[in-house]
Amino acid sequence: MQKHPYHLVEFSPWPLLNSFAILAMPVGLLSIIKGGSNYLLILGLISVVIISFTWWRDVTRESTFQGYHTSIVIRGLKVGFFLFIVSEVCFFFAFFWAFFHSSLAPTIEVGSTWPPVGISVLNAFQVPLLNTCVLLLSGVSITWAHHSIEEGQRASAIQGLGLTLILGFYFLWLQYGEYSETSFSIADGIYGTTFFLATGFHGTHVAVGATFLTVCFFRLWKFHFDQKHHVGFLAAAWYWHFVDVVWLFLFVSIYWWGS
Repeated sequence: MQKHPYHLVEFSPWPLLNSFAILAMPVGLLSIIKGGSNYLLILGLISVVIISFTWWRDVTRESTFQGYHTSIVIRGLKVGFFLFIVSEVCFFFAFFWAFFHSSLAPTIEVGSTWPPVGISVLNAFQVPLLNTCVLLLSGVSITWAHHSIEEGQRASAIQGLGLTLILGFYFLWLQYGEYSETSFSIADGIYGTTFFLATGFHGTHVAVGATFLTVCFFRLWKFHFDQKHHVGFLAAAWYWHFVDVVWLFLFVSIYWWGS
């Protein structure tokens, strides 16, 4: 019997295997860029999905059925996830730095003006504004789900989380349509590069967050969360709110001010 409240995890092959699977993805992408096949990239993607699913299944068993996630462990998980979000803030800070560095003092190579000469920008008050409303509404719905879980109202929590998922996937569909209509690409100078890198990585984070919330939806459906133990959902909600805030900065700076 252990005489401490901490969870000392058992030996697991998943971290090492997942690191090799993740390594295969950029190597496979470089292979495609250099005219090679896409087999390595596809293999890496499939491997990451399978290994991550199995790894997270084990974590779910440890927390839900084996009772290893004590209050001390939960506090550590919260701190760790908060630090992860801080690292994500630094990640997006680099994109905003690149955008403002180029837009506040446009060089002669881009026509000494911003947006650069020849770039037909998107109207900020059409699809981008709709996307903003969608994400803000999703932030309200996930807060509704969070408070419902804390009050023990499972049916209401399922409704709020389901609405959040619908809005999240609707946002991705709108962004795909927006990308299909743009008159410029990621290869069109500094504007195209910063625009598609910033908004594209944000869309990737929305997809990851929607996947995160989908797992939480099925766990909520299977009674894995209660009023005291729902740290998995809490982490997903924090991540989703972070995605919302990043989009507000993207909309104001790149779509509105930058156009």
